[in-house]
Amino acid sequence: MKFGFDIDDTLINLREHAFHLYNKKLNQNVNLDVFHALKTVEIHEAFGLEREAGNTMWRDCMEEIYFTECPSFEGALETLISLENDGHEIYYITSRPKKYCAQTRDWMKAQGFPITDENFYCGMQDEEKIATIKALELDYYFDDKPAVLETLQNVKTKVFIKDQSYNQLMDMPRLKQWSDLRKILEETV
Repeated sequence: MKFGFDIDDTLINLREHAFHLYNKKLNQNVNLDVFHALKTVEIHEAFGLEREAGNTMWRDCMEEIYFTECPSFEGALETLISLENDGHEIYYITSRPKKYCAQTRDWMKAQGFPITDENFYCGMQDEEKIATIKALELDYYFDDKPAVLETLQNVKTKVFIKDQSYNQLMDMPRLKQWSDLRKILEETV
């Protein structure tokens, strides 16, 4: 089978990692409970930043956010390795900026994720990401972002949302823990 995965906040805990970096850089101590209550993908409001200042902060910290010690979600790495060992095709489809594609692929490989270069798609806007998912004719696709997932509701691909505080209003199959994937797949067959 063909499995597609978004990276940020689907396989790796990027926003929470950025949240900790913001606390450090801004010399603040915003509680993690505030992070878990955020209803937006953006995290800047938790630090009292307006949108423009928040966007600037993200851009200025992007390499540090992307390529430092950002952890994968518990069980994500093991799950993908298991899928690959079972003979499934693994595709990565991320909207990270084009200038970071090679570095992102290399960073993911260094973390141990099973990556085949030709199955790594990066540097696209949401519309391009959606077109790629459709063109690949994936059996399953996992993402956290409502804007992407809403457009995939009428496709053959079985779409799952990676549970996050900002996507709670989405009514679709939900993955809360990567260790639950096998059970979820068995239930959808």
